[in-house]
Amino acid sequence: MKRVLIISLVVLASLSMWAQELKGNPLRPNLADSLTGVELIQDSTVGVLLNAVMRGKLELVELDGYRVQVYSSNQQQTAKAEALNLEEKLKDKINQTVYVQYIPPFWKVRIGDFRTYNEAKEYKNEFVELYPKLMGDTYIVRDKIQVWQ
Repeated sequence: MKRVLIISLVVLASLSMWAQELKGNPLRPNLADSLTGVELIQDSTVGVLLNAVMRGKLELVELDGYRVQVYSSNQQQTAKAEALNLEEKLKDKINQTVYVQYIPPFWKVRIGDFRTYNEAKEYKNEFVELYPKLMGDTYIVRDKIQVWQ
């Protein structure tokens, strides 16, 4: 969710700067004029989030929700290293946040911040398609999640 918000903000800022550059550039008047017919269609929450960011009122809050657990072990010699290794492998390959948690005596790797069980279930199904070897260890758990509000 954080990555989507950040990417959206960067894209919108880039488009705004590009459009301003075109408008003020006498070498490209035709290209700037052709942009007048462009209509941007976006979800209403994008505007609300952008306004909140601009006013500094957007904050990370913790709510009850769901995550997809992909690893759990209590083997003291290997569990921590395996959990951190799995986190390292996954964090750049998936579009969700990866969390490593130690809840004695278990090391766990959990993915995502899902508000509903159905969102978590949908992601779990996608994840298992990408990583079928982890199917037996993958399930949905209730957890405190972090979301921007």
